[in-house]
Amino acid sequence: MKLYGAPNPAPNPRRVRIFLAEKGIDLPEIPVNMMKGEHKTPEFKAKNSLGQIPVLELDDGTVITETVSICRYLEALYPDKPLFGTSPLEAAKIDMTIRRIEFQLMTPVGMFWRHAHPYTAKLLTQFQDFGDSNRETVNRIMTWLDNELEGQDFMAGNVYSMADIAALTTIDFAAWIGLTMPGGLERLSRWHAAVSARQSALA
Repeated sequence: MKLYGAPNPAPNPRRVRIFLAEKGIDLPEIPVNMMKGEHKTPEFKAKNSLGQIPVLELDDGTVITETVSICRYLEALYPDKPLFGTSPLEAAKIDMTIRRIEFQLMTPVGMFWRHAHPYTAKLLTQFQDFGDSNRETVNRIMTWLDNELEGQDFMAGNVYSMADIAALTTIDFAAWIGLTMPGGLERLSRWHAAVSARQSALA
């Protein structure tokens, strides 16, 4: 298998690296230089027509994209140290939480990145007011996540899972682009410190 990705702060390739580190899977990453637009070349878009990373290419040439889909495939191959749950209820709660993080948090973070960050101003037409409006949404959702953590250690319960990987990479990327965690979110801050202290978080 070949895994195509990019170094930090790109959040999606980092998701897969953290997953691999948690599972103890040795799968080297082939770097794709996003700064040089290598992910938008015809050669790369032949692997992923959306021109996005990460991409997992199997030995027979089959390609899997989207971070959660890649990780689900690898979970099926390497079931030890499960990160998608061990019961139907646990799996459903993890899946629910991942989707919430992606839609409720990653979407406004992405819109801020696209429309309000100075780096992306040279890459696309920005709508600055719309981009800036997402700051309030991000703060609101982080406050909501803080409330959701009441009585539990991790995003989807008391077991570390793919939901924590999704949340960590999103929150860290948000901070990198200027959307830092609001003050006073004690549960979210405690969670962030705990998952950031895991060896896998260095991936």
